[in-house]
Amino acid sequence: MAKGIALIIFLCMVALLGQAQPLHVDRIDPPNWWVGMKHNKVELLLKGQNIADCSVEVPGDAPVKIRQILPAEHPNYLFLTLEIDEDAKPGNVPLKIIRRKQATLVSFPLLERAPNRTQWPGVDESDFIYLAMPDRFANGNEKNDIIPGMFEADIHRDSMFDRHGGDLQGVMNHLDYLEDMGVTALWLNPVFENNQQVASYHGYAITDHYRVDRRLGSNEDYQKLGNELRKRNMKLVKDLVFNHVGSKHFLFQELPNKDFIHHWDEYQRTNYRAPTLMDPYASEADRKIMSDGWFDRHMPDLNQQNAQLAHYLIQNTIWWVEYAGLSGLRIDTYAYSDLGFMADLVREVREEYPNLGVFGETWVHGVPIQAFFTENAPKGDKGPSFLPGVTDFQLHYAINNALTTKYGWTDGWARVYYALAQDFVYENPTKNVVFLDNHDLSRFYAVIGQDIRKWRQGIAFLLTTRGIPSLYYGTELLMATFAAPDGLVRQDFPGGWPGDKENKFTEAGRTNEENQAFDFLRILARYRKTHPVLQTGKLVQFVPDEDHYVYFRFNAQESIIVIMNSQDKDMTFPLERYAERLAGATQLTDLVTGEKFTTESVKMRPFGVRVMEVK
Repeated sequence: MAKGIALIIFLCMVALLGQAQPLHVDRIDPPNWWVGMKHNKVELLLKGQNIADCSVEVPGDAPVKIRQILPAEHPNYLFLTLEIDEDAKPGNVPLKIIRRKQATLVSFPLLERAPNRTQWPGVDESDFIYLAMPDRFANGNEKNDIIPGMFEADIHRDSMFDRHGGDLQGVMNHLDYLEDMGVTALWLNPVFENNQQVASYHGYAITDHYRVDRRLGSNEDYQKLGNELRKRNMKLVKDLVFNHVGSKHFLFQELPNKDFIHHWDEYQRTNYRAPTLMDPYASEADRKIMSDGWFDRHMPDLNQQNAQLAHYLIQNTIWWVEYAGLSGLRIDTYAYSDLGFMADLVREVREEYPNLGVFGETWVHGVPIQAFFTENAPKGDKGPSFLPGVTDFQLHYAINNALTTKYGWTDGWARVYYALAQDFVYENPTKNVVFLDNHDLSRFYAVIGQDIRKWRQGIAFLLTTRGIPSLYYGTELLMATFAAPDGLVRQDFPGGWPGDKENKFTEAGRTNEENQAFDFLRILARYRKTHPVLQTGKLVQFVPDEDHYVYFRFNAQESIIVIMNSQDKDMTFPLERYAERLAGATQLTDLVTGEKFTTESVKMRPFGVRVMEVK
């Protein structure tokens, strides 16, 4: 009897303590919104101790209305949907959080949008994108190298898996270098907080969607980077991850709803087989493993079919576009996310920002499989897509094959020919991002055997073919490492750290060969920047043969001919075969060397390339 009474007293004390616990809101996501948005309904995620049993009120004169209050399964979360009045003015909206006799007041800021925000130019065919990994590019602020309380709170530049100290300030310190090269858009690997215990430097295991990793800088630094780029008429591309999060993300540590992630009885890694998504003969088991399997043990796979999670991710994307003034989005592991969700996300973001450039990573094999994920491509009953373009892996495979394999019916430059010949499966192939290498792949210069002649051919192709060219940092300096593992291709940029023995950001710090390569790239990139013919001009290619591959870019004002020599010997190419595009022309001028030729023939060096104006 005494034990029973003691238990009752104990439970009563616990209940009283729970009621007496101060009511506090730890965070609100998103932390603010803007007036005048098409997306004027915002679902807030409120986090706080036992907040799920709270109610919320706003004053009658507030410029918002509460449309829904939805408690999460976990007691520390509450979902609150606000509708913002069309004529709302900037200011703080008071939210009164109530639990029984307790109440607390928090403010939700409504901000003013930047002038003409929806009319800002997005990333498109006129751009030349530079991809850099911020931790490995340059260290501009040594004070943020170590953040007490975070995992991996140290710097080890001699380890490919540890943090090296690069940051956003380091990137801003070298915008002159990028602008001089002819770069018009900057894509950084994810800058979100990645507070993971191991290999957090790459950014693809997010632990906070609304915070820049403090070892890279602050949200304000990222916003400043966007502003600094716009001052130079340059654009900022944000790398986004929707398929998974890092295992230390607060949403995984305390799941608002159990179905925020895909659960398995035992750990199940994805099979990485994207064809299962469109294969008419695929088994449901294989398709499920592809879509719902985890990318890695420390990367829980998100279930975007959960409505609250979908709202959270879509709103987060719109928030960053508005906050940082983004011009483009690169979507990581596009094929692994729920495709219905991805369609909704891209559609909603493009509705708010019609000019925004969006491209998805589609590391797959086969042009039809790659095109499947793009806008208005054939999909059968798989539902729509609104994705304008993809990372063009098929053209990447083709150019690497062209420069490492002897000519054959489908090899050498014929591989490029066939890849481009299949562009009919895209609604607009010029929205695809073309690249020679990236942060996951062996460096281009290593793949082609460190042959500077073939490097020039690759760079010339990159900057003169259809689509949006993207250059991985260091490719302009002939960096040559193989991705075994991928950390080897994520070297520090020489000169980006105080005390570096070499500074490749300057002409004096580069070798003669590096300067020749840099100058070659810069000439073509600058020409492309100022000549729409290499941006939106039509493309005509001629069937390649054992000796050469020739194509033209042209519009009503200009015409460019590109010739690749497939042979390791000097050659003179007769040009009568190309009369349909040379009719009426009398002179060809090499854009790089300034040499002039008639339209009868052109001298070519071993594995040489000519990019020439047709006059």
